Amino acid sequence: MKSLLVRPYAKYIACKVNQDRTNAIEDQKRIFKSLINQGRKTRYGKDHRFSEIESKLDFSDRVPIRDYEALKTYFDMMVDGTPDVFWPGRPKYYAKTSGTTSGVKYIPLTHESMPNHIGTARKALMCYASQNRNSRIFDGKVMFLSGSPTLSDTQGVATGRLSGIVNHELPAWIKGNQLPSYDTNCIEDWEIKVDKIVDETKHEDLRLISGIPPWVQMYFERMLDATGKKVIKEVFPNLQAFMYGGVNYEPYRSSIESLIGESIDSVELYPASEGFLAFQDTIENQGLLLNSNSGIFFEFVLLENFKNESPIRLGLDEVELNKDYIIILSNNAGLWAYNLGDTIRFVSLDPYRVIVSGRIKHFISAFGEHVIGKEVEQAMLETCLKYNADVREFTVAPQVNPTNDSMPYHEWFVEFEKAPDDLIGFSKELDLNLRRQNAYYDDLIAGKILRPLILRQLRPDTFRNYMKAQGKLGGQNKVPRLSNDRQLVEKLDVQDK
Repeated sequence: MKSLLVRPYAKYIACKVNQDRTNAIEDQKRIFKSLINQGRKTRYGKDHRFSEIESKLDFSDRVPIRDYEALKTYFDMMVDGTPDVFWPGRPKYYAKTSGTTSGVKYIPLTHESMPNHIGTARKALMCYASQNRNSRIFDGKVMFLSGSPTLSDTQGVATGRLSGIVNHELPAWIKGNQLPSYDTNCIEDWEIKVDKIVDETKHEDLRLISGIPPWVQMYFERMLDATGKKVIKEVFPNLQAFMYGGVNYEPYRSSIESLIGESIDSVELYPASEGFLAFQDTIENQGLLLNSNSGIFFEFVLLENFKNESPIRLGLDEVELNKDYIIILSNNAGLWAYNLGDTIRFVSLDPYRVIVSGRIKHFISAFGEHVIGKEVEQAMLETCLKYNADVREFTVAPQVNPTNDSMPYHEWFVEFEKAPDDLIGFSKELDLNLRRQNAYYDDLIAGKILRPLILRQLRPDTFRNYMKAQGKLGGQNKVPRLSNDRQLVEKLDVQDK
């Protein structure tokens, strides 16, 4: 019955998304004006002379690009209870995340911005249901492997992880189908939680699952152990779709599909505490549709120019294909010219579709090579295909001062699901594939500045044990693909092969 009701609604939402595709530039202009009008009523807007802003150029002149650390004085004022700091009134929620130098970060979510988070996930689901005529996923159960929905109080504002907050905002029609139960979802210890989820769900009619790929993989493994089944399709014969975000699925796809027993549809999202930025609107086309009509005004800075004192900030109508941009956002939660820390690449300009190419803080440039996440993941994917190998998890760090007086190198720490028969050949091919991805790295190898990469094979569950030790097991936490230092890898249990 529910699937019959969803079909016309899915078609309606898909038509609205199609309008957004064609009106992206006009929508961005309208959102910019609306945001500035609201910003004029705030402490931040008065400090930055929003009353004088009439154009995007005025905005870039008066409002510098900043991240959380640079805006901490304002954030502290907001968290202490002062109203009208970034946005009129006080936030509805704080999404609590871990920072770098600032410690815990409190990202505001307002009444105006919450539809961006809930509505975008709905758009992705309805586009999928409409295009694939697959509304029957709503006749069974849907699983969200998320952080705890338990919220604390911060000067009168409910505070928690974004994925937990979203649990409180789900529409009633989907809550009745949702797994796991609220009490189980509140369990903080991930290993206890996942075992409880297994017990609670093994006899349910699961049709869609959503979560970070490595934690979904862990859930599937525990489910097979508990049921004695060979593949997940024997447990959940109607499982049809996997929705994910925050992590590139491709390094995990082979392992997860092997656990499931077949390929199922995947729907990618690009969520962040600061805003839901893009979503997969079609199975056929590459990239994620930029969320151009959802309360966010976007600016873009070329990655190569970002370190300039006053980098040029481009509007959506000025971007080009296949260039890496730092994504800068202003939104109706009160973030202004906020540096999210992500790099994206446009793969289509009609409509505007992007892929996430990396994180500014997750890169290697110890020797000027500026290797980014997309490059190492693509190199690994191509190498695994050639050598019939599967990787569970990996990370890369520079070795600047080798103890044996050899040339410096990139060191890859890899935990295999299925190791290659020829690890030396695998390593050589991996290095060649990275050289094809990054011309600067290729020059350093050719010029004998760096030696080819060294691969360290890790014992099973090394990364899970590391994440557990860091208190980051499960939920929306993920292992960085790249580090420009060795803080992470020095804590790993390395097994030389």
